[in-house]
Amino acid sequence: MPTVRLTRKVTFSSGHRFWDPALSPEANKARYGEWASPFNHGHNYVLEVTGSGAVDPDSGMVVNIKDIDDLLKARIVSRFAQKSINDEVEGFDTKTPCVENLLLTIRDLVSDLPRGAVLEHLKLEETPTFFGEWSKEGDKVTLTRSYEFAASHRLHQDALSHEENVRLFGKCNNPNGHGHNYVLEVTVCGEPDPKTGFIVDFVALDKAVASRVLERYDHKHLNLDVPELVGTNPTSEVIAVEIFKLLDGHVPGSLERIRLRETDRSSFEVRRGDV
Repeated sequence: MPTVRLTRKVTFSSGHRFWDPALSPEANKARYGEWASPFNHGHNYVLEVTGSGAVDPDSGMVVNIKDIDDLLKARIVSRFAQKSINDEVEGFDTKTPCVENLLLTIRDLVSDLPRGAVLEHLKLEETPTFFGEWSKEGDKVTLTRSYEFAASHRLHQDALSHEENVRLFGKCNNPNGHGHNYVLEVTVCGEPDPKTGFIVDFVALDKAVASRVLERYDHKHLNLDVPELVGTNPTSEVIAVEIFKLLDGHVPGSLERIRLRETDRSSFEVRRGDV
């Protein structure tokens, strides 16, 4: 029978804090940075669980969705929902409740999916601009941050006639260009810090993306103002490749992929090994 992957989503709200009561306020600040606080803050978490398996010839299913829902409610939602993770969830009295550690805990809690389905992937969104993922391949955790910039461009090939350019690019060939509110997702991985569980320094990541991409691209005409794009036809595919090159080797950890959303309907992704 063919293998099919099934993804199911659940949500839960929890509070947590980044604070070790055994440390001084100064030591906590040094360890957790701007997130250090003895008081909880909360998130509306969104969890996606992906499993794979053969299609059952009788039911036509990989796994009955009701069975997955029952498992997630029993092992995840009931454990985390409306709880202070540091105080009420086993194991987190001594472990930082960061997305990285939450993903690894959830991995262990749902590793035995119903009907022998194989756990392939987890995605845990903490905010709309920040999520983590765990993948079975390599048993790897990655973190993704989203950023925005506004820019204009014109799609045009000098080697083509005016008629050919209009036929190929349509309104995107407008002589004075057109604009987008781009959303850039930057995905990184790294070795977890033994004390915090953090795999990257997000302050350093934000600074790198701001200095190498946002300041370079935001409110610019990409055909005219961005050196690496001058003389190119700056499609989102071309822009995505150049952004990957700009960030690779200049962000904390390892750059795994970038995804550039041009509109709600179109996104373009470059992964490590593609460039």
